[in-house]
Amino acid sequence: MSSSSTPWPLIFIVIFIFIFLSLPLVHSRPDIVQGMPPNGKCSDACGNITVKFPFGTGFGCGHPDFSRYIKCSSGKLQFSTLTGIYTVSSIDYSSNTIIVSDPLMSTCSSMQNSGSFSLDSSSPFTIMADDVFVLLGCSTTSPVFDLDEGLCDTGSGSHACRGLYSCKGVTGIGLYPNAPISTCCVYNSINAVGSGYGLDLPKLQCSSYASIYGLGDDEGDPMKWKYGIALQYNSSDSNACKDCEASGGLCGFTGLDESFACNCKDGLNTTSNCFGRGIRVCLERLMGTQISNQDEHYCRTSDLVDVILCLEQITGNMDEIMKEL
Repeated sequence: MSSSSTPWPLIFIVIFIFIFLSLPLVHSRPDIVQGMPPNGKCSDACGNITVKFPFGTGFGCGHPDFSRYIKCSSGKLQFSTLTGIYTVSSIDYSSNTIIVSDPLMSTCSSMQNSGSFSLDSSSPFTIMADDVFVLLGCSTTSPVFDLDEGLCDTGSGSHACRGLYSCKGVTGIGLYPNAPISTCCVYNSINAVGSGYGLDLPKLQCSSYASIYGLGDDEGDPMKWKYGIALQYNSSDSNACKDCEASGGLCGFTGLDESFACNCKDGLNTTSNCFGRGIRVCLERLMGTQISNQDEHYCRTSDLVDVILCLEQITGNMDEIMKEL
């Protein structure tokens, strides 16, 4: 059969299938749901950071328990708490950890008065045990120096204090390099911070803080230390999400009950996956209507048999195609 001409009966068959499947497509598929994110779709990246479930780039994307804390804004992935908005520097999905950066947090190269930091008790995040919180420029009457409370690590913690106080950046908090470390405290109450207590600098009478999650290649050089707050998050494995991602969709939620939704590339949500969504694309191409350039190469024939093969190429699953038909 020539690809340049199509028998009229075949055209009628194609028209029928096109109408049945896509006019309107929402009513032909009971698993399609409403409630798209405000930006119209979810994304698998924010800037140079890959965004995977349970995280999302905006409302309606990812897991609802994480949506209030993580979002993409102006190409930057942000982490929000009651004490401020922080930049997500990296995500390690294999270990369920994220690194966040506080713009007011002190480092060796730059120190300034900091704000406080806390996680609320319902947060799915906790402070990593390896995080070292160093309180800087504390008053001699600060409660952290109460020996009965034992809030400061006076043993190995003194290494972090000496290292940071050797930095030229200490002038930013009114000290001079190599000042006495009597106003420095390596805070022992990390667990309290991670369970909703919070790092309240005014209450602790300290000027600033630094958080170190790694010592880098040279633990004796504070310029090479890794500054930031490492947070562990609860894994939220979901078979429904795995099916959605396998079909090329992105996991999200919708409705007042925040039920699961699979966000497909064509801008619609389903309650299952995106398999079979390519049928409409092929038929639109066949009928000469406009489709996106990224799908155009899938649909080049006007023969119904080739269309079915084309659909199989898109979905990778012939059974799913036959269900759609």
